[in-house]
Amino acid sequence: MRKSIILVFLFSFFVAQSQNENSAFNVGEWLKYRMHYGFLNASYATLQVNSATMNEKPVYHVVGHGETTGIASWFFKVDDTYESYFDKNDGKPYRFVRKIDEGGYTKDIEINFDYKQSKAELNDKKNKKKLNFTLQDNIQDLISAFYFLRNNYKTEDLEVGKAITLKMLYDDDGVFNFKLKYLGKEVINTKYGKVECLKFRPLVQSGRVFKEQESLSLWVSNDENRIPIRIKADLAVGAIKADIDGYNGLKHQFKIIMD
Repeated sequence: MRKSIILVFLFSFFVAQSQNENSAFNVGEWLKYRMHYGFLNASYATLQVNSATMNEKPVYHVVGHGETTGIASWFFKVDDTYESYFDKNDGKPYRFVRKIDEGGYTKDIEINFDYKQSKAELNDKKNKKKLNFTLQDNIQDLISAFYFLRNNYKTEDLEVGKAITLKMLYDDDGVFNFKLKYLGKEVINTKYGKVECLKFRPLVQSGRVFKEQESLSLWVSNDENRIPIRIKADLAVGAIKADIDGYNGLKHQFKIIMD
């Protein structure tokens, strides 16, 4: 089972950020998710926003990490790390790192984006091969897409049944259209209380992992933070759910509905 697919959507629904008063996040933001597979507390996933410099340019460096814990790790051990370096002003990704180990299934990939030459070089370190892809407008990697969307959609512009589309590159499959369908508003019960959310449905590939193309659902806080609150997926075998379990360094107030 490829549990990283779930982590992928956690690490990849919303990426780039502009440096202005209306941005959704700051350096120091930290999010933690608890993931359940059936009755098992299967794993934890975290996202941390840091600051770095690349080619004398200030960038955001986001690190996403997920691993199985407890009994679940006896059956299927997961240790995945995703990293993205992207521009503080326009959210363009400069480097993406994907290092995963899922029950012996491993990948070690680094992608460097060269906008002067309009190409991205993918270095598959495990298989010792390099691939080049032509850059397309508004390209994002798996992590940068998450922060880009947080800052670049307006709630009032969303239409139920309509999809947001991004160009994405994070593996040797090449550039593809990532689609996120908006389903409306819904109130979710969390460990912190009730949270009003915007519900989305990422369109995923059916077959190997997911039952159907629309097997994944995502709830995002309907406030200025726009953080993922819950994700649920029907897998080819069983189902998985991830809930917000911890946070720190949010730029805006986390809105809880008071009964």
